[in-house]
Amino acid sequence: MKKIKQELQEFSLLLNAVPTSLTVMFVMSVFAMNLLANKSVNLPFSWLALDSGILVSWICFLTMDMVTRRFGPKAATELSVFAILMNLFWCLLFFVGSQISGSWGESYVAGSEQVINTALDRTFGGTWYVLAGSTAAFFLSSVVNNFLNWGIGRCIRKKADGFGAYALRTYVSTAVAQFTDNMIFALLVSHVFFGWTLLQCVTCSLTGMLVELLCEAVFSFFGYRVCRGWEARGVGKEYLQKVRKWEAA
Repeated sequence: MKKIKQELQEFSLLLNAVPTSLTVMFVMSVFAMNLLANKSVNLPFSWLALDSGILVSWICFLTMDMVTRRFGPKAATELSVFAILMNLFWCLLFFVGSQISGSWGESYVAGSEQVINTALDRTFGGTWYVLAGSTAAFFLSSVVNNFLNWGIGRCIRKKADGFGAYALRTYVSTAVAQFTDNMIFALLVSHVFFGWTLLQCVTCSLTGMLVELLCEAVFSFFGYRVCRGWEARGVGKEYLQKVRKWEAA
């Protein structure tokens, strides 16, 4: 009981330590990623498949890299679990909304109202296997990303606080974790329920990894500067001191 109480207190301190704007962006990106995963992207190659979640998934990993850099992998993983729970909560509300009798504004197309309205209800109401698959994929990939990022950082001895070290940590961890996320989702959902071939699952995972890694590379310097600003201003100092005290006890 004492350990649970300590963990809850630590998590409460973490939510206060991480800037609110970053937490909001993180939670929203997880929610948007799962919603957009319902829509596939039309591509000219039969062996290649992507879903629209690729537009925002890189934001999740950029955020986790920043939190890992400042607060550690455990904190980043706990924040990921918090984002998952918030996503499930909002998905539940969207599901309830989809069950309410009524019509969506976009459904008013002569002769197709019922079909379009039903399709919109199912899209926003969510599909259990898409939600379950995306939740499992994101949780596992977040653990991979956070602890791999931290592990690489521990191995760097020279200029560990420089941008080069930060870039190495984020690029490698993002590449591995993004492939993990894409592949798990593709195998659990796209392969089983949408009929993707194993080749499509692999090519989707690799292509998604490359696109998301490119986005991470574009914005990584921004993430690095924000982290340096946190260090200069002592953001999360109380949390870090408490954690070190508890770990030493």
